[in-house]
Amino acid sequence: MRLFTAEAMRLADQKATQIGYPSLLLMDTAGRKVARALLQAYPNRRVVVLCGKGNNGGDGLAAARWMRVWGCEVEVYAAEGQQGDAKAMRQALESHKLTIRPLTDWQPTPGTVLLDALFGTGLNRPLQGFYADLVGKINQSGLSVVAADLPSGLPYAPHVEADLTVALAALKLEHVFYPHRAACGKILLAEIGMPPGALADESLPELLTPQALHALLPSRPGNAHKGNVGRVLVVGGYAHYTGAPALSVLAAYRAGAGLVTVAYPQEAAVVPPLEAVRLPVAGWSHAALKPAKAEAVAVGMGAGPSGKEAAKAVLELGLPTLLDADALHSETVEEFAGAGIPTVITPHPGEAARLLQSSAQEVAQAPLEAARTLAERFAVTVVLKGGPTLIAENGRLAVNTTGNPAMATGGMGDVLSGVIGAFLAAGLAPWDAARLGVYLHGLAGDLLARVGMLAHELADALPQARKQLAQGQVRPYWH
Repeated sequence: MRLFTAEAMRLADQKATQIGYPSLLLMDTAGRKVARALLQAYPNRRVVVLCGKGNNGGDGLAAARWMRVWGCEVEVYAAEGQQGDAKAMRQALESHKLTIRPLTDWQPTPGTVLLDALFGTGLNRPLQGFYADLVGKINQSGLSVVAADLPSGLPYAPHVEADLTVALAALKLEHVFYPHRAACGKILLAEIGMPPGALADESLPELLTPQALHALLPSRPGNAHKGNVGRVLVVGGYAHYTGAPALSVLAAYRAGAGLVTVAYPQEAAVVPPLEAVRLPVAGWSHAALKPAKAEAVAVGMGAGPSGKEAAKAVLELGLPTLLDADALHSETVEEFAGAGIPTVITPHPGEAARLLQSSAQEVAQAPLEAARTLAERFAVTVVLKGGPTLIAENGRLAVNTTGNPAMATGGMGDVLSGVIGAFLAAGLAPWDAARLGVYLHGLAGDLLARVGMLAHELADALPQARKQLAQGQVRPYWH
């Protein structure tokens, strides 16, 4: 499943018509699906449809016609000047003896439900004048609002604040990335009959889905034991930064690792879970870490100023490695990539900015580009944490679809490092370990989904999240 830009969606529409699928049929189906979703969410309510003159307005006119056919009470206010398919939909609606009033005549009426079909994805600049005022009137009306494909005005301001958005054919950037996703309210994805070939574009980012991630879960043989399901070495801790490596250990176990060893400075009071193998060291060196039995390493969590030294000691082990937090330095990442070691890095926007020699604001404003650039520059697998988290590697991108704002609390990144480390140790390639780890981490957060959750509580929810994913019980947020 791919994530579309407005331009990519326009190209998909063109491809569908070139294949031979009538664009008018796509618009009619889109209108029917929007109408059905609206009536299911708001039964027995009078509906007011606000239509622009473009294709999004055509979707709204088709929706109004279907609601009329089904016997619903519906009013339509539309701009003038529809062309092509949208004009055909206007004529079809008028044949049902429904008066279409000028858009300028609309005034909020208590108890109605609004269908926003003004612009959808068709904007290339902010709304001004009449339409900016109209959006303000919609938002101030207090009425329930359903958006056809995308709340009008996005990705700019002002824009409609919808209660429900019916995404048509595919999800677009605004349905996934905050803050725009918040303006969509609840999101439903409606299939409109688009030929599969029209939506096939591997150059677009992959959207992580439960179906795709289920297939990556490591299976366990009947004779499994702790030595053959993945052994992880966690390396970190410094002075008062003692919780971070302990959380990574807990998460690695909860994600399914069979044995987890934690190496930390002997003077640091790290208190890992009882099940962990403790390896206090007098200093970071290959010799100090060599006794650990592991198939993968996670390093940097709470390592403080000794993060570079810890990572250098790990480098000599030659094992698949996750670099996080205090191990995230340009020269360190370059050394791992240069040695040909399978490597995952997990920066937040501030750490990504340091690696890119830019600012956290620049990373936050263009996260897809930042993740892609990091992967190209350092030749490693990149997990750029955020809302949503992104995964990049060798020209490909994936966007996570689990997680929520309640996860914005200390220690969540340390938990993620342990989860990905567990899947690296289980034998997954960095790309697969990163995608599965990020998805499962967010899914565990969604199981709790309460402000005030703690990182160790999320780690404890990982087995339930893994079970739900394995049993096919996970529904993506757009269903």
